[in-house]
Amino acid sequence: MKTRSAKRKKFWFEGENGIDRITDLPDVVLHHILFHLPIKTIAQTSVLSKRWRSLWSSFPDLDFTSINPIGSVPSTNIKPSNEKRSSPDSSSAKRMDFISQVLALRNKHSDIRILRFRASLSFSRLNGLIRRAVRQNVQELDVEVATDDYFNFPRSVITSESLRVFKLRSRYPGFRLPPPPVMKGGFRSLHTLSLSLVILYSQPSLSDLFTDSSFPRLKKLNLDACFGLKHLKVSCLVLEDLTLENCFQLHGLEVSGAKLKRLQVASCFDAYFDKSWVKINAPSLRIMVWEYNAITETSSLENLISVHEASIGFFVLHEDKSVTKLQSVSNLLSGLSRVHCLTLETQCVEMLSSKNNYIANVMQYPFNNLKSLEIQTGFNKHNFPGLAYLFKSSPILHTLILKIVNDYKIERRKWNKDLWDMPTSEEEQFWESQTQSLKSFLNHLSVLKIHGFFEYENEVSLAKFLLKHGKALQEVTLFSGNCNCGDSLRRQKIRSQMMGFSRASSNAKIAFL
Repeated sequence: MKTRSAKRKKFWFEGENGIDRITDLPDVVLHHILFHLPIKTIAQTSVLSKRWRSLWSSFPDLDFTSINPIGSVPSTNIKPSNEKRSSPDSSSAKRMDFISQVLALRNKHSDIRILRFRASLSFSRLNGLIRRAVRQNVQELDVEVATDDYFNFPRSVITSESLRVFKLRSRYPGFRLPPPPVMKGGFRSLHTLSLSLVILYSQPSLSDLFTDSSFPRLKKLNLDACFGLKHLKVSCLVLEDLTLENCFQLHGLEVSGAKLKRLQVASCFDAYFDKSWVKINAPSLRIMVWEYNAITETSSLENLISVHEASIGFFVLHEDKSVTKLQSVSNLLSGLSRVHCLTLETQCVEMLSSKNNYIANVMQYPFNNLKSLEIQTGFNKHNFPGLAYLFKSSPILHTLILKIVNDYKIERRKWNKDLWDMPTSEEEQFWESQTQSLKSFLNHLSVLKIHGFFEYENEVSLAKFLLKHGKALQEVTLFSGNCNCGDSLRRQKIRSQMMGFSRASSNAKIAFL
């Protein structure tokens, strides 16, 4: 007598007519179906029949990340120390045994398409697993490891002719690269490379590694937490996507590529080195993300004729507001003059407003193509010149998004209608004085969104000015969020008063959210 479990299995495989439709499917179709299941579930199907045992032994996509998590280990934003980790525990060892057994029992004629695993293990065992995968012509190798001590980059991947994607993330304590002549001798088929927590104190310059001759097919490169790296040059001709993060000791960066479409650089450069520099030449670049980087002494952006979207932010020390650093920021922004969508973080507005608006006086080109501008700002009075300059430099802007960063250490006055009935305030006088220079901006602005709108004088003054002179304005949305701004009745009264502001556009609608 069959059990309910056996009947369910029989129905699942054979259906109502007793025909095993699933098992008769081609291998490639069954492999695709199994790919969506956890690795242990896939392994359990091997006991069903010889057919399924063969499927398991030839399964090309081995993702072990669901069964061997590393657990809690230090992240890559902590600098490596001489302290060693303890040896992997017994449960981790068992998980690694399972991976080793799976690789050992595979059909010798079946290649591995994808191998992913995370583990705490020794370097010798890591190297053994990678060598075995390379022998089985692995195409994508994605590894995240924590080892007892620093380890060397697995050399077996360098000469692999099958490897297309290689991702190596060291959680702790990091790994070293082999000498440049060794690295430059391989990677002939690689199109994606991602390395995290690389120890480069013995070779602080990678100026001749990422070239077209060393990586002829590389399309995507990601370098994260390269400790000791001071100089980097990337000039792979077919590279399309470059990400560089957490390289705090970087002094110089040169990027050039005819096909580079996306560039992200975040939390990089030595803020205390007074001769840092960056040079970018990328005629096909579409997206540029430059966030929380120290300001370099010099900046050169050339041939960014295709740039569509950019996000710019800096990590600024007090001494970074020298004329030299301001000129560097000016050069960087000038190189983005063709951008269509631009996001500027708080420190950008600070820099634009410093030294008697120095950057505004030396900027070479306005943003003549800019349609969408997002600005993060403290929105204090001393930021007004920088904001006004950005508006003046965006003659055809369609959408303006202001995200106000409230510094509660700075006292800011709430708007008071009685005061506004008196002769115009200092804030309103400033914006009225900009009317003529902002004429084109005011004639094109259609959408205004202000996040963090708490009815302070400087916020209301700008909203009033834009409503009064914005001839194309259609949508004004003021977001206060979940702020605890006191008397709700008073806030409602202020909003009602704002609804009565003079409007240059009869289509302008105001919404409070």
